[in-house]
This record gives sequence, C-alpha cells and structure tokens, in this order.
Amino acid sequence: MMELCGQAVISGISELKPFTDRSDKGTLELLAQAAVEVLDDAGINQADIDGLLVTPPSEDSAFMWPAQVAEYLGLTPSYLNMVELGGASACGAVARAAMAVATGVCKHCLCLSGGIWDSQVFNRRSGKMAVMSRAEVDYELPYGPMGFNSGYALIAMRHMYEYHTTPEQMAKIVVDQRKNALLNPRALFNDRALTIEDVLASSLIVDPIHRLEIVRPCGGAAAVLVSRGQEAKDRPHQPVYILGIGESCTHNSIVYAKNITSSPIKVSAQKALAMAGVKPADIDLLSLYDCYPITVIITLEDAGFCAKGEGGLFIENHDLTWQGDRPLNTHGGQLSCGQPSYAGGMSHVIEAVRQLRGEAGERQISSNQLAFVNGNGGVMSTQSSLVLGRDKNG
Repeated sequence: MMELCGQAVISGISELKPFTDRSDKGTLELLAQAAVEVLDDAGINQADIDGLLVTPPSEDSAFMWPAQVAEYLGLTPSYLNMVELGGASACGAVARAAMAVATGVCKHCLCLSGGIWDSQVFNRRSGKMAVMSRAEVDYELPYGPMGFNSGYALIAMRHMYEYHTTPEQMAKIVVDQRKNALLNPRALFNDRALTIEDVLASSLIVDPIHRLEIVRPCGGAAAVLVSRGQEAKDRPHQPVYILGIGESCTHNSIVYAKNITSSPIKVSAQKALAMAGVKPADIDLLSLYDCYPITVIITLEDAGFCAKGEGGLFIENHDLTWQGDRPLNTHGGQLSCGQPSYAGGMSHVIEAVRQLRGEAGERQISSNQLAFVNGNGGVMSTQSSLVLGRDKNG
C-alpha cells in the first residue's frame, strides 16, 4: 500500500461565497478568482504551480478543459487532468494531487472546481450538466427513478423500512448543520435556525424527502493546493497532512446497485483509514457529503462510525454541532452552504482544513487532530475518501 504520511500536504485553500443570482462571470473567471486567493493563502507564486487538476465546467465546453484553464491562468503545468467523479470529484482531485506530489510528478498541484448552476445549464436531458446518458434516457428513464431526488428517496424509504430510520432522525441532520451554518459567513443559508418541525413541515418533494432536505444548486468556486511536504515549510499556515486516500465505484445508475442501502463507501473509507493507520474512533471531525440526509446516514454506517442500520440512532443520540460530541459538517454542509457545481464537495475538504488549522473561528472544535472527509458521486455510486491530520504520523 502506498504511504503518504508527510509527503503530501494541503498548503492552501480558498472558497468563494456561493450565490444564487445569475452572475456576469463565467466558470473561468470564478476559477481564476479562487486560484488567486489560494496562492495568497499558501504564500506561493503563480510560477510555482506545476500541477493542475480541474473538475468539468458547467456552462462551457469541456474539450481540452484542463488546457483551457491553464492557458487562462497563465500556467504551464507538467501534470494536468480533468477529474469527473460527480460529487466525489473534489476528494478525488485531492487524492490524485497527493499521489502526484508524493511520487515526484509535481511539487505544487492546484485543484480547482466550480461553476454556475441554473435551469439553463443543469438539465436532466439536454443541458451542459445533463446527468443522464443516451442509454439512460432511452432505457431507464421511462421505467425507473427520474433523477437524483427519486433515487435518494428510494434509498431513504428502503432504509426506513429495513432499519426503522425515522423522518425525525433525518431532519435532525439538517437542523444540527444549520446551527453550524449560523456561524459561517460563507453559508448560503445562515439567517435563522431550524427545528425538526420546520424541516418536516417543508414541502414534500419525493416521499420521504422534504424541500429542506435537498441541496440547493448555486454558483461559486473553490480551490485546494496540494504540495510536497518539504515544499510547504515556512508558509503562512500550518500544513494539513493527507494521511490516507481511498476510492471505490460499484455502479453508475441506481438501477444496477445490488443493495441500495449499502454503498462503496465501505471500501473507500476502509482504504483511507488503513493507509492513515487510524480507526473511526480516532477521528475528531466528520466532513461528509450531504446532498440529502440519507447520504450522511449511509456514509456513517458504511465508513464504520456505527453499525449497519444504526445510522438513524447515531444521529439521534449525538450532538452533531461544532460544540457537540460528534462534530459533523461544521460549516453547515451543502444543505446550508449550497452546491456550487463540483465545488460543493470541495467545501467539505476546505472546512476540514480550516478546523485542523484551528482557523474556524466561533465554530472551532476543541479536538482537531484528525478529520475524515468523504465525497459521493451519483446516487451513492462513486466514492472518494480522505483522512487528513495535523501531524504527519496520524
């Protein structure tokens, strides 16, 4: 097994505040702003960047996209690629950057993601961000689940049937994360607290999922700079070590999932934790992809933070806020911060880095040695996991 301890660190982060109004900026401009800010955060020069990983654009052509971005930013990288794993893309990009710097392919790898999501670019059938292939449109859409809401509703309903998970348990995830978001100025929704009753009283979109349990597409961008360990010395911030990585994919369409209440997170998390040499009980912060509450519950179970079927009880019995006994998505998660295209998953990486640096402000957790981050692509299909730490030895 490849060892990363001390060889790959996150040396810089940046995150633009998400927006829901139509911006006059395109994806390239948003990425450029995030890139400028991450270089400033890391204290390095543009000329030092020799690696570039980007997620796909939302409203532009993806042809030669890494080269388009490099040219726009004035970079001449010796390593570049596009990472497209859906919501797992951000964690996947960080993992690939870690492997690149650890093996000497590059010294500073810039991971960029972001874009603009609205009705013009996010369309199930024909938009730039169309989420269904021709085969899915022809052979699955007429007979199977229609889109993400229906797919995750099927998972939630089945989990409720098999394990007696309750609507109140799922709603509590939204409530606890909103309490975290109240202290996050970058959160899209941070104006008022929510109660479980508020969540369950919101419109039922696809039974059992309510409006406040669905991530809000928006615009924005984010960046993470991954550097070789020795290159991160004498920088403005404490480096955050990438201790473990793991990835797994079992299906694309939920139609072909063998068991919709289990996921490949079990494999990706086990790989990341084993590489880091730590156990779930060692983790101080959970930073988990949360397009819907059921996603968090499945992740907790399959990553080993509780037994299978006990995710609902785990939520019910733990305080998930920044000051609680099991801090989870202390930035508010995507359910409160929004999902700015592929940068939604990057927000989980960035919040973990802030917490490990001790720079989370009022929502700073008291114990901040280790964080587990997970990205989820598709309908619980492609998974990418990271273990991050303050110390290179885990």
